[in-house]
Formats: sequence, C-alpha cells, structure tokens
Amino acid sequence: MSLPIYLVTGAHGFIGAWVVKRLLAEAAGVIIFDKSADPQRLRLIMDEDEISRPVFIEGDITDLELLSQTVEKHRVDKIIHLAGLQVPTCRANPRLGALVNVIGTINIFEAAKRAAKGGRVTKVVYASSAAVFGAGEEGQAAIESEAGGMNTHYGAFKRCNEDNARVYFLDDGISSVGLRPLTVYGVGRDTGMTSDPTKAMKAACLGRPCQIRFGGKTDFLYVADCADAFILAAKSELQGAHVFNLHGETVHMAEVVSEIEKKIPEAKGTITFIDSPLILPAELDDKAIVKALGRVPHTSLAQGVKETITRFKQLQKEGRLDASDLDI
Repeated sequence: MSLPIYLVTGAHGFIGAWVVKRLLAEAAGVIIFDKSADPQRLRLIMDEDEISRPVFIEGDITDLELLSQTVEKHRVDKIIHLAGLQVPTCRANPRLGALVNVIGTINIFEAAKRAAKGGRVTKVVYASSAAVFGAGEEGQAAIESEAGGMNTHYGAFKRCNEDNARVYFLDDGISSVGLRPLTVYGVGRDTGMTSDPTKAMKAACLGRPCQIRFGGKTDFLYVADCADAFILAAKSELQGAHVFNLHGETVHMAEVVSEIEKKIPEAKGTITFIDSPLILPAELDDKAIVKALGRVPHTSLAQGVKETITRFKQLQKEGRLDASDLDI
C-alpha cells in the first residue's frame, strides 16, 4: 500500500516547514505549494538532502487553476493548508487579507472538490486560529463553541473559513479539520507579536537583550507538537467538518523567561516583558480533539525551550543564526 501524497501550502512558513520535516521523517510524499521560492526556514531545521526531496511548486493560493492542476498532476491525497497572511497585514490591508485568507481557502476546497470527483483528496486540514475568540474569561479555558467576538480582521477571516468548510461538507461532502493554535514557538518563528518568546530565546543565545511585547498568561504550544497535530488530523478517518482547539501549556510569561535563564544563565536580567496580556483566552480547552483523535503530542515548556535553544546554538556555531528578525 503506497503512502499518501500530501500537498502542503505555505510550506516555507514556520509551521509549514515543521509539517514538511515531520512528513519526510515518515517517508511520505510531499508537494510544497508556496508563493515564496526561498526555503530558508526549511534550512533552519533540515539538511539539504531532506530539502531536495519534496516537489516544489511556486504558486499563489489565489490561483485556483494552478492549485487544481497541482492536485491532479501529483495525485494528491491530503491537503494541509497553512498559507495565509498574518494579523498586521490583514489590519493594514483588509481587502488583501480577505483575498488570500478567505478566497485562497475557498480555492483549496474547490481544488479538493474537483479532485474528489475522481476519488482523490480524502481530507483537507487547515490552519484556523485562537484569533476566532474574543477576550476570554479569566481562569476559564475556551471551548470550541465559544468562538466569536473577534477583535481582528484576521480572526474574522479565520472564522469565515470555518463556516465555509462546514458548507463544503454539507454541499460537496468534503471532510475537513480546522485547528486553532494560540502562541506557537520554536525555531523558525520570526514574525508577529507572538513570535517574541522565540526571539527572546534567540537573543539570549546571541547575548543580546530582548523585550517581549506582551505578558500575562498564554497558551504556549511547541511547534513540533503543532505540526504533528496537523498530520494526525490529516491521517484521521473523521468525516464531516470539524474545528478543534490546540492546547500546549498555559503559563505566565515570567515562567518562559525563567526557562530561558535556566538554559542560558548569563541571560539573566536581559530578557524582559511588558506585563500586558493578549486580548485572547489564556488557555484553550483541547478535550474535543483528544476525544476525536486520541492522544495529541505534548512537549513540556521546559523541553520545548531546551530543544529550541539547542538548535539555535547549533545554528550559531555553524554561522547560520540570522538575527535580522530581532531588529524588527
């Protein structure tokens, strides 16, 4: 029995790079579909032999015909859709944000629908976000049904995608899973406010001070666990349109700083944070995904920080630790 072939959109992004890494470790077939031809995030976590194995298609998810041709030509079985524009871009240009995040996601489902008629594409798994929630109740973990009250265009677009996914199942029988992570960290995280804890780890390796632009408690999820959850969902036999929270470890930013200082004692006092929490729930309840899919990978904060810093130090030793994101 042949292994499934996965199309991964946004594979040159942060989570996408880790999804590709984990799929290649299983010897799965991988088709990368990305607007950027630069695999720089892949190079942070893989060697050149690994990077050469996937088929790369340079393309934009707003191009339905190219998406459909790619799915058909490469006989794609499963789609993991991670391409999209982040909060700052959606805020600055809502029209562009909607074009990419909403129409682009509709194109993914349209390509899947066309392929499904020929018996292919058994699952679409896509990145939703904790941004579909408004501010949470203090001390209460947010459950899936509490989505709403979004405070960003980005969150509104993600919520729209969840609703469209449900309609694609009702109208066309396309099964899907949307996953909602919150603060994902690890090697390769270099954009957006919630990238700051990862940047702090890098800064500590370089002996540079760093201020994290938020504080309070938040739900930290190690990127390897996030990637594994997407793959687990893609492999599942779930029918219907499902949306699940992803939960990591809910901790105060002071604990994150403490873990960095434990791994790099000389960084003590150089990593600070603004003790202003994100306008999002501090914790996501993941009972629904555990019930549906069984055990979901979980790496402790201590181990995740250790693995991230270890890799950063190795890249530093090799002269490949890029610090340009620390100046943004």
